[in-house]
Amino acid sequence: MISVPSAVNVHARALPGYPGPRHWRQVPVTGQHYVDVGSGDLVLFLHGNPTWSYLWRSLLGTLSSDFRCIAPDLAGFGLSPRFLKPQRGADCLEQQLACLDHLFHHLTDVQGLPACRWTLVVHDWGGPIGIAWALRHPGVVARLVVLNSVAFPWPAGYRLPMHMRWIRDSAPAAALARAGNVLPRAAVRLRVVRRLSEAERMAYLLPFADAQNRGTVVEFVQSIPQGDGDPVWRLLKAPDAESSIARLPIFIGWGMRDRLFTPAVLDEWIRRFPQARVRRYGDAGHFVMEDAGGELDRHVRDFLLGA
Repeated sequence: MISVPSAVNVHARALPGYPGPRHWRQVPVTGQHYVDVGSGDLVLFLHGNPTWSYLWRSLLGTLSSDFRCIAPDLAGFGLSPRFLKPQRGADCLEQQLACLDHLFHHLTDVQGLPACRWTLVVHDWGGPIGIAWALRHPGVVARLVVLNSVAFPWPAGYRLPMHMRWIRDSAPAAALARAGNVLPRAAVRLRVVRRLSEAERMAYLLPFADAQNRGTVVEFVQSIPQGDGDPVWRLLKAPDAESSIARLPIFIGWGMRDRLFTPAVLDEWIRRFPQARVRRYGDAGHFVMEDAGGELDRHVRDFLLGA
């Protein structure tokens, strides 16, 4: 089913700002890697594509004094194993949901963490994956933090950037992107406004150094939904009214210079969840946690503490 990435032996010094190895854990059944730091009510962080839990290092440092922070690497990313069999579309999400189930049972049944009052923090693909999982497990998630993500059909007039459509819809383009590690390399330069240091860029790219570890990155792009009837969207429909997330306290932090998740996507979040507390970061891009830095950290912490 899965293979272990060579990056699992990475030295902590190659990951500036990331929690050290004493906070690294693995789920026994799947080998999925996660960071476990802090104490208190549980906060689960779900990253997107083409990133890994390194993305959360600043928020982990800010929140871990008050909360138990769990930041997994989704299967196929970071220090987690890769699927041997390629997956696309709804099947890709189903595999991730299954891995989240294993993580959940490991945390609650083995580690003894409570199965309720969780806060879910999502970014990019972490949004549809996390919210689909929350809908299947009503009562677990009590609060939601959304950072430049989507969990519903694209709003009217939205158009996916051309390079993403090119990779999604063309097998030769997808193969070229994988061979050249195009998506992660572009992300660390073009999806931020604040220039990352060379060490930070290398840390982001480290898990994707080998071509065999880049398959999931391309498969996620190939899984981007097209029309409203795409099977991926059906995973985000509540099975019944009681499992809806519509009434949860929600914080939305948005990088307004994001060319992938544009302000039109933010407007749709606000329309669907009018109770949400919204913060717009005018000088932040897709990686809002990099560009907004401590400001975002403080806003999320205040939201979780009820300030």
